[in-house]
Amino acid sequence: MLLAVHKGHAPIRSVSRQIQNITSKDLDVRLDPQTVPIELEQLVLSFNHMIERIEDVFTRQSNFSADIAHEIRTPITNLITQTEIALSQSRSQKELEDVLYSNLEELTRMAKMVSDMLFLAQADNNQLIPEKKMLNLADEVGKVFDFFEALAEDRGVELRFVGDECQVAGDPLMLRRALSNLLSNALRYTPPGEAIVVRCQTVDHQVQVTVENPGTPIAPEHLPRLFDRFYRVDPSRQRKGEGSGIGLAIVKSIVVAHKGTVAVTSDARGTRFVIMLPERE
Repeated sequence: MLLAVHKGHAPIRSVSRQIQNITSKDLDVRLDPQTVPIELEQLVLSFNHMIERIEDVFTRQSNFSADIAHEIRTPITNLITQTEIALSQSRSQKELEDVLYSNLEELTRMAKMVSDMLFLAQADNNQLIPEKKMLNLADEVGKVFDFFEALAEDRGVELRFVGDECQVAGDPLMLRRALSNLLSNALRYTPPGEAIVVRCQTVDHQVQVTVENPGTPIAPEHLPRLFDRFYRVDPSRQRKGEGSGIGLAIVKSIVVAHKGTVAVTSDARGTRFVIMLPERE
């Protein structure tokens, strides 16, 4: 009798041994449901799903750490070097102030980048929950235009809104942030004397928002990766005040949190970012 029970538990012991052998270094391992009795098949499948979720969390945490390390290492090195040079010999008060202002500018940029990364980490962990209310998107676009008006005027670029007063259920702060990131990106690449056009219309119970700017077209091979964090079409612009490479990733995370989609096209006429949002819940 005991022998029969022991033999009957053999598949459970086998599964247990396989589970015990899985560590954080081999989370890609999955148990084979074909090798267990049918009574244990659902258990094995559930375990595989759990391991898949754990692997995803580990991967995202690893990528987050690598991204932070990669993006912060260079500016920190620059700050240390700049400070060491300033301290290497006597400096006038004006020279020391210049160094401090330069360091403050870089530290402010780093602080914003870390804040943006934490925002994306929330999105990765499904903790980005919009506080939705009915909004008039034309009003939200107007508020974003007001913020960028001086910068656009300084660069000789016109900001233009075309379309309807679209109503959408959304988080006003999040949607303004997404629109601001798209507008900031458009301002960066729009030639003086041209216009950035934001269009809004309702299409099949969805609100379509398009941000379009003229300028050099983006090569097709770059388009699928534009929403990846830290991806830059021109890596040489990384340290030239051209943004941290996180802005478009934040746009996508906000749109996805609103159960919408965002896409980009680019040709000789210009570059267009198209956001589709559900009109209501």
